[in-house]
This record gives sequence, C-alpha cells and structure tokens, in this order.
Amino acid sequence: MPDVLIVKESRSVFSGKITPLVAHEGLSICVVKNVCDVERCIKRECPSVIFFDMNMLHGQHIDFSLLRSASVIMLTDHAATGSTLRAIHINGPENRIEAVGEQQLRGLLSQVKRTARSADRARNGAAKIRTCDRFGSLYGRSPLMRHVYEQIACVAPTNATVLIVGESGTGKEQVAQTIHTLSARAQQGFIPINCGAISAQLVESELFGHEKGSFTGADSLRRGLFEQANGGTLFLDEVTEMSSELQVKFLRVLETGSFMRVGSSGLRDVDARIIAATNAQPEKAVASGKLREDLYYRLNVFPIQLPPLRERREDIPILAEHFLQQVCKREGRTKRFLPSTIIQMCDYDWPGNVRELRNAVQRGFIMSRGDSIGSEWRVQAFQEPDKRLLIDAERELIFTTLERFHGHREKTAAALGVSLKTLYNRLKKYGTGPDGGERR
Repeated sequence: MPDVLIVKESRSVFSGKITPLVAHEGLSICVVKNVCDVERCIKRECPSVIFFDMNMLHGQHIDFSLLRSASVIMLTDHAATGSTLRAIHINGPENRIEAVGEQQLRGLLSQVKRTARSADRARNGAAKIRTCDRFGSLYGRSPLMRHVYEQIACVAPTNATVLIVGESGTGKEQVAQTIHTLSARAQQGFIPINCGAISAQLVESELFGHEKGSFTGADSLRRGLFEQANGGTLFLDEVTEMSSELQVKFLRVLETGSFMRVGSSGLRDVDARIIAATNAQPEKAVASGKLREDLYYRLNVFPIQLPPLRERREDIPILAEHFLQQVCKREGRTKRFLPSTIIQMCDYDWPGNVRELRNAVQRGFIMSRGDSIGSEWRVQAFQEPDKRLLIDAERELIFTTLERFHGHREKTAAALGVSLKTLYNRLKKYGTGPDGGERR
C-alpha cells in the first residue's frame, strides 16, 4: 500500500522535485500517468498524499469526494522550475485551500510518516483480534466486538472525525481512547468534554480560554480545552446534549480550524482530532431539532455503533474476570467467581451495560464474606437488609408514638399523619404494642 500517489504526465518535470522529498521520509510511492486509472488506484491503495499535475486535469473529471481522507497537492511544471517548490494544498482534514512551499511539504510528508507508523500499529493490533480477548482498553471477542475492533483499526491511523453511538455504559469513551492510542496523536493529549455539563455562561472561556483581565475574575491567562487538545484528540461526550449556542461555536471551529480566546482579537489555529459520542440516535436528535443537521454531518464522517452487553453475552465472563482482577489488585486480596455466578451473570440483561457489570463485580467482592463470590453481586442481595431495616424502623416509630399517647390510637394516627384504618392495619401487621394495644 503506497503512502504517496503521484499523478503526472510522462513529460512532467515536477516529480524530480517531489520524489527526493518523499524518499527522504522513507515513504512508498505509486505513479499513475493516466487520469482514468486515478479513481481505481485511490479506492484500491488509499494513499495519504496525492500529488496532481494540474496540466492533466484539463477536460478531465475526477470524483474529488474520494479524496476526503487524503491531502491533495496540485502542482504544475512552472511550480517546479524555480529554486523553491510552490504548490496548492487542498482538501485534507480541514478542507482548506492554502499555498504551500517546500518547507510545508516536508512537514506534511513527515506527518504522513508518523501516520504510516500508526497505521502499522493499528494493523498489528487488528491482526491479534482473532486470538485475544482485548483490543486497546476494550475487552471481548464476540463477532460484534471484533467488528468494532476492525473499524477502530481502520480509522485510528487517519485524521477522520468519528461518531460513536451506543447505549449508556457501553464503553464509548474507551473506544475513543483506543482510537487515540493507536493514532499518530498518541503522544499528545486526549481531552474529554461532557457536552451537557458545560455552563452556557462559561462556555467560551472553557472551550477557547481567555486572556488575563478579559472579564471580572479573569486573574490570569487560561488555555481552553481546544488549545489543550492541540495536536491530540478532543472527545465530545454526549454531543446531542450540547446547547444550541454551543453547537454553533463548535461548528465554527470545526469549519475554520481556528478560534479566538476571550478578550483577544487574534485567531489561533488548532489541530485537534474530533471524536464525538452519544447514547441517543443522532438522526432522531436532528429530526427533533436537538442536534444541528450541519454539525451532525460534520461529526458523522466515520460512525461506529457499539452493541449493548445483552447482545454480546459471550463477552460477559471475560469482562467480569477483568473487573474482578482490577478489584483484587486494588484491595490486595484474591477472590474468585463460583461457576454458578458466571451463569447467573450471563442470564442477566444488564440494562446499564458494561458500567453496571463493573459495579456489580465490585459489589460482589465487597459483600462476599469468603474467597468465593456467589449471588452477592445481585442488587437484591443487599437491598433485602435495607428493606428489613425500614420495616423495623416503622414498627419502632408506631409503637413509640403509641406509648407516648398512652395507647390512644386516634391521637397516634394523627401524630403519624396516617388514617386510623392505616394505623389499625399496621398494628395488625406488626402485632400488639407494649400494653397489648387495647387502649383506644
């Protein structure tokens, strides 16, 4: 699979300038001399950078929608005849058009080299999917999860925006973290944002930062979340909960790749990969007006659907054992599941998904008295004592109040705020009071 595709006429001279730059980075090259072969080559090879001889495009049609995942450099013979190389850079992650020189091209090719290494890591990880129970920070080997792993391995080396859709507790942030870890941005920051928790009053300061003295209380310069994520990944959790005002501000940054700190008039460029997640159906959110349609299309470049735990029950033993080992290590004590416990867990539907399973394992560890975990993980196992405590408390309150009023039931009912009939029913349920309950 070549890293760089060069589309040129046989008599074109610019490749003499390009080839040494590409070779210096150790990147592979594919040369195409016929425009008719370009689309087929792009679909088959998926190059990261495409150099086009503009002279070849006259009267020719190319489907440029195929190039969205690549950086496209337009060159002419004239551009290569000077002492420095000049070109036009179009498309790329930000869909911007800009003039670039040799220095910028070197930087672009260097980025492709880093991305290629990331792709190798992702492919190596994908090759292990069939033989292991783990992929990044995700656990499971069901066919549904293997499909998710394949999608992650495919998209991680790119700069494409990802939209993760799944029920609450399915592990959307773990998917985002795994994509980041397998990308060329792994050494930079992974910044999560809970979109529904950002205050509308502080939204600009939180996202874009502020200059010192820009408003009351701005005692020092603050770097916003976008700036903190520069070079890394910005994770927008629960994106459908974002306020309409916030959606507009996000969209502007996504479209322009730049922002201004509060109190500043200078634009700052930002290079952050966007991964968004939601537990709602985004199409329904768009139809109801909750999510802007233009923002949805901006985010939905590469969708990943996470399955609920009830649809991949074969992963429950793997996940449960992983969570148990975490708790054992943290608490410094070894426990194990009874075989019947795993069967019970696999029979349960887990409406809270992986998050609920993790909490259940921790609960079972705490509630079990020996070294084996049985049914203690069930919620009912610790709710029953609470129910008995409530019954005992109610009984004690009734008889204490009855004794206070010397067995007078009407006064007792009035003090408790219940009807006389309810009091009689409770006395019948709990038995007679200290004095036999004969007083009226």
